[in-house]
Amino acid sequence: MITIPDFKTPAPRGLCTDCGVSRMDDPSACGKACQFIKPDYPELENKIHSRPAKSDGDERFFGVTQAMYRAALTPPREGAQWTGLTTRLAEQLLESGKVDAVLTMVPDATDRWRPRPAIITDPADMAEARGMRMGYAPLLALLEPAQDAGHKRIAVIGIPCQIYALRALEHDLGFDRIYVIGTPCSDNTTTANFHSFLARLTDAPETVTYLEFRADYHVELRFRDGTQRLIPFLKLPLSDLPDDFFPVTCRTCVDYTNRLADITVGYMAGEGDQWLLVRNARGQEMLDGLAGEVTLAAPGSRGKRQSSVKGFVENTRLAAGGLPLRRMPDWLRGVMGWLMPRIGPRGLEFARARVEMKAAETILHLRREEPAKIKNMVPDHVWNLAAPYGLEPQEGEQIKPDQST
Repeated sequence: MITIPDFKTPAPRGLCTDCGVSRMDDPSACGKACQFIKPDYPELENKIHSRPAKSDGDERFFGVTQAMYRAALTPPREGAQWTGLTTRLAEQLLESGKVDAVLTMVPDATDRWRPRPAIITDPADMAEARGMRMGYAPLLALLEPAQDAGHKRIAVIGIPCQIYALRALEHDLGFDRIYVIGTPCSDNTTTANFHSFLARLTDAPETVTYLEFRADYHVELRFRDGTQRLIPFLKLPLSDLPDDFFPVTCRTCVDYTNRLADITVGYMAGEGDQWLLVRNARGQEMLDGLAGEVTLAAPGSRGKRQSSVKGFVENTRLAAGGLPLRRMPDWLRGVMGWLMPRIGPRGLEFARARVEMKAAETILHLRREEPAKIKNMVPDHVWNLAAPYGLEPQEGEQIKPDQST
């Protein structure tokens, strides 16, 4: 069964991705839950993972990690964005009776690209949640309807800003058990903006059935007639998009890899498969439930990221608040589009590069647009990621230990 409740109008907020908390009975809970106010990752990591992330090694980039894999569900599920691992994890929790309900997204009845928060209780209905949606959706507004329906054990599939708020409120929610399946940040935009982007990629956007930014520096499009098209990143018309295509919230994300999930399923280090980070015992429990269904291997790592990240940081500075892009001649775009999959960072090095880029982007955009928020909003792990690229805290941008109270 799929239940799609009606929601209250969201309370007006500044930096907000409409995670759903402002639509709950007590919208003032945003003050405690919002990632864009004063996030405390070490405290929540201690509660969820029993320890904070290490400040060196790959935990510096990706958060607390018990195990990391290049993974693929076998066979891949039809209609899935990659192989269907994310939805299969939740489906298995329902099949095994470990949860009563899954809180996730399904396509809107009138626009399959628009996400609609839904409560799913039948494992077979998890197929409706497969695939990518683009747009804001108040996932956490499902928590109260789930409680009202009597669900005590739930799974939640969400992006980092949703999961941070869930974890901040989890102790007060009254559920017996919550399994959290996280996906990395999606660099979100409005569904209307996404349709505008599709229209820049093809003359027949209404026939596109699949879009994915891949780790081989291409965007993959699939069409209703079964055809496929690959577009190199450097040939995307991103410089034609309006400066506010991505909102300030998504340009100031402090958690790209969903550090507070029990298990994170993404693509960045997957090299064509999925990238799986098991963060704690509950995450391992979910993966163990798929024994025999998933192929696991150690993720690879090739190339060097530093020059790519330095270029991104400089372009972000020059963009003056817009997208960090400069036009280049079409002939050079073709050359670079051919070179990047061959010489650019790949596997874990690609993921590290992307996380460092997001850290630098966060600091530069906040300095420009919300400087008063930097002190409280940028956690230490973001400063540590940005430091090698000359982005150190300026006066008043970081809370000193004796100011923490």
